[in-house]
Amino acid sequence: MTRDAGVVVTGLGLVTSAGPDTESTWAAVREGRVTARPDPELRDLATSLSCRVDDVPAPRPRLPRAAHLDPAARMGLAAVAQALDTAKLDPAAWDPARVAVVTGCSVGGVHTQRAAATRFAADGPASVSPYFLTGYLPNMVCATVALHLGACGPTLNVATACASGATAIGTARDLLASDQCDIAVVCGADASVTPLIVTGFAQLRALSDVASRPFDRARDGFVIAEGAGALVLERPAHAAARSAPRLARIAGYGASSDAHHLVAPHPEGRHAERALRAALAEAGIAPGDVDHVNAHGTSTLRGDAMEAAVLARVLPHRPPVTSAKGALGHSLGAAGAIEAALTVLALRADVVPPTAGLTDQDPALDIDVVAGRARPVSSAFAVSNSFGFGGHNAVVVVARD
Repeated sequence: MTRDAGVVVTGLGLVTSAGPDTESTWAAVREGRVTARPDPELRDLATSLSCRVDDVPAPRPRLPRAAHLDPAARMGLAAVAQALDTAKLDPAAWDPARVAVVTGCSVGGVHTQRAAATRFAADGPASVSPYFLTGYLPNMVCATVALHLGACGPTLNVATACASGATAIGTARDLLASDQCDIAVVCGADASVTPLIVTGFAQLRALSDVASRPFDRARDGFVIAEGAGALVLERPAHAAARSAPRLARIAGYGASSDAHHLVAPHPEGRHAERALRAALAEAGIAPGDVDHVNAHGTSTLRGDAMEAAVLARVLPHRPPVTSAKGALGHSLGAAGAIEAALTVLALRADVVPPTAGLTDQDPALDIDVVAGRARPVSSAFAVSNSFGFGGHNAVVVVARD
């Protein structure tokens, strides 16, 4: 495999419950700092914990009517702005027809939908804002980013539930590999911390009101979160021509569907395993070449058990495993992009962050989960797993560059 195999990551940006930028998020994850806390807006529900973003940065430069943007779009724009700064890209200087935007957003602008429904019920149709649909539709994070950047290449949103951010990376990789663009701006964004969405997950018994504890013996569900992660991907030749920063490479991608159940993972993880093996094959590496794993690790009983079994089968050399959801909660469609960005940072820092919330690993899970403190590990290749309701599986192989 040559150094230029795959596509190059030249920019990163993060907005999470740990803070409004990449540095604050990486610090919290690296330190194993939990960001979940009781949420006043959820106090009347059975589950009241969340990992909410307190301070969403304003679009830069400020967009007209930015106040009408849903929080998901505002977070996405903020993460993208950071990623472009890291990549040293100026939208005024690029060929807009050669720039793609691919977003992963699983639920759309539910804050906007909630406000419109409240007004409609109280005051009738005339009270509903004309900006309702432009804030609510799931493609509007993508449309807003493309409009903000003036990007005229392929633009699309993918919705594969909690795998959406990772699916967006794979889709962008395909656009670059097929020469439909030179630059792909990828963004996973979701802002789903509303009483109705939280109630929906609670009714499925997917949430914990105690803590996010991935792979722990006492795990009992995830803590819902919001946030955004952005990556700038480029064809290697294009990145080299402009002397772009090279943070890492997306060396492989694999996807599959369980076709098993609308919310439960396949108990044996057969198709999650197939996605993982496909990603390794595309990267041109053997299972033993994987130096660490950023697990999907949601803190659910069946999900963590399935993932651990897959990792034990495919990676018997037991590379260190971490889950960022112990620190940041589960940001649904944003999670795959956020965690891929964290995987890049871990490769560059030669560490595997600890899994916050993990104090007593389930002895039935035969994997090496990092807990307590970050572990020094020099990695050439790492895997980032994402699995979503509906049986969507997406695996990204990230390589040191």
